[in-house]
Amino acid sequence: MVDRLHEPLGFDHGPQWPNRFALAPLTNKQSNGDGTLGDDEYRWLTARARGGFGMTMTCATYVHRSGRAWDGQLGISGDEHLAGLSRLAEGIKSLGSVALVQLHHGGRRALGDEGSRLAPWDNPEENTRALTLSEIGEVIDWFVSGAQRAERAGFDGVQLHGAHGYLLCQFLDGRHNHREDGWGGSLANRSRIYREIIDGIRAVTGPDFHLGVRLTPEGAGITIPEAQELVSSLMASGKVDHVDMSLWDVFSMSGPTGTRELLIDEFIDLPRGNARLGVAGKILSASDAAWCLEKGADFVTIGTAGIIHHDFPAQVAGDAEFVSTPQPVSAEHLVGQEVGPAFLEYLSTNWDDFVR
Repeated sequence: MVDRLHEPLGFDHGPQWPNRFALAPLTNKQSNGDGTLGDDEYRWLTARARGGFGMTMTCATYVHRSGRAWDGQLGISGDEHLAGLSRLAEGIKSLGSVALVQLHHGGRRALGDEGSRLAPWDNPEENTRALTLSEIGEVIDWFVSGAQRAERAGFDGVQLHGAHGYLLCQFLDGRHNHREDGWGGSLANRSRIYREIIDGIRAVTGPDFHLGVRLTPEGAGITIPEAQELVSSLMASGKVDHVDMSLWDVFSMSGPTGTRELLIDEFIDLPRGNARLGVAGKILSASDAAWCLEKGADFVTIGTAGIIHHDFPAQVAGDAEFVSTPQPVSAEHLVGQEVGPAFLEYLSTNWDDFVR
């Protein structure tokens, strides 16, 4: 299975990936205050393309200023972002990697520096108010316009950030989204915003434009059966090229007690049509990645190991026994992997065991 990691992967839309390694959309806080591309972010991402990732993805990139979730976040909300995005797309593609933008809105997890945070429901204690019907239409337009802007910049496609409790994921939250206007209640209504955005993007982008979705398998008000239903419907639609399941740990067990089966097994046998299924979470070695493909995944999404080793795919290609350097790692090592000062500070302050 290690050899399969280096085989190309084709899709209905967009170029084939030269291998099965995808760079995770990693928060790195290296862009400018206005959302334009920072030089450190450019170096960080192009280093991963140079290191052999078949697909290199940006961090979560805000489609509207109201959705900005951290300082130094890359933006795709206006034409002022185009020059940097074009430079980034060209840099990634010139190194032989497929270039994707992850489209994102923080919703109730946004910074809130544009006024009230926007979400499917009201929560005044968190300075969050429910989107109106017309505003939901605006949100859809923001994502669609972001995809158009990505295509204009030269990216091969986009991924919708539908995971981790951000705005799109918030619509799926069965605990809180009890809207009675067609956008809440039933799973069909709670997942409607995904379908509307996907249809909108397909209507305005070219036939070779790649479109993927990242999803959370459980938690954040999402149950495994509902996640299975959503994944199946998206992959069967013929409009989505990939679904990336962010499992946090590909070896974790499903369910709150951890007594059922492997979480990956809850999704790996779902019908896919022509879509591809990826998995992410603590894939730290050649054998971890190969195991995911043996289980039935089409590709692996690499986070931590891609921070520690800009050339993780190349390392695996050269050594079937390769294992990522254990954490914590030294700041000097990370600087050598094109981790800039802002990213290094983020890793140091937000993760207890990352930087030595």
